[in-house]
Amino acid sequence: RENSSENILSSAKRLLLHEGRLMLAESTRLLDVYLFLFEDFLLITKIKRNKKKYGGSDTSLTPVCPSLTPELQSFIREGGFCTVLDQPIPLDRLILKNVEPV
Repeated sequence: RENSSENILSSAKRLLLHEGRLMLAESTRLLDVYLFLFEDFLLITKIKRNKKKYGGSDTSLTPVCPSLTPELQSFIREGGFCTVLDQPIPLDRLILKNVEPV
């Protein structure tokens, strides 16, 4: 749902508990995703790689937020970005199950 009056990631009261990369099984294919676990919801983003080459520009000079993990900082410097895959999942509606590796 689109809500232009509030940015869900900008709340000063929201605490990021964990973030990391994961492979998500979606029917017949695997998606490369990056998860952000906040204290009140789980945000799943799809990892995208920029296919354009910027001639002669030094991507190491791209400003990156220092609070991001080194893995995500490196990915962004290489021209990658994350797009939100679906609505954030409230933790009170999330059910976790252990599954055997496929």
